Amino acid sequence: MTAPHSTRLCIVRHGETAWNAEHRVQGQLDVPLNAVGFAQARAAATVLGGAGFDAVYSSDLARARQTAQPAAERLSLQVLLERDLRERNYGIFERLTYSEVKERFPADYARFLAREPDYEFSSGESLRAFHERSMACLRRIAAAHPGGEVLVFTHGGVLDNLYRAATGMSISAPRDFRIPNCGINRVEGGAEGWRILSWAEERHLDGALDDN
Repeated sequence: MTAPHSTRLCIVRHGETAWNAEHRVQGQLDVPLNAVGFAQARAAATVLGGAGFDAVYSSDLARARQTAQPAAERLSLQVLLERDLRERNYGIFERLTYSEVKERFPADYARFLAREPDYEFSSGESLRAFHERSMACLRRIAAAHPGGEVLVFTHGGVLDNLYRAATGMSISAPRDFRIPNCGINRVEGGAEGWRILSWAEERHLDGALDDN
């Protein structure tokens, strides 16, 4: 049972895009779902559409909004758009595949792989700033629905930050957990901290890419 002032968030990563399939860096560029992604969104809606959520939030980027819409329609709820649920701004990496990034910007790519907290991709967002921005947004959402249950659609990087906040894992540590496209993740908490209830549920999916 949810504690009186603790909010349960069901957080879903957006469905697959063509750029996910190409291992191309999306960041804050507005890339839509592909056919697989739309099918994943419908599958998630089948699982989530019968639950008693108090609100549905989404990143304002198309791939998250399109993933949110089928579930919101089943729940008869409006999708509340939140800019701070966006993916990290990857600056000079955006539009390129990871192989192209490695070739064109080897020093930058090495700093990215090392997860340097203050590295900003020359024109993007540092890991530290991204972590603070996304976690502040999730705390605001939780505070707006004390004791409630909220459905949130966002991006792999935001989920990465949440997992680390809930487990005490450093933002610089290598990732050793999955964040599949359209995977379902459940947490409880808010301003006092987070507790993972379940992570990377994907029984509703026929395979999903694990790629930011």
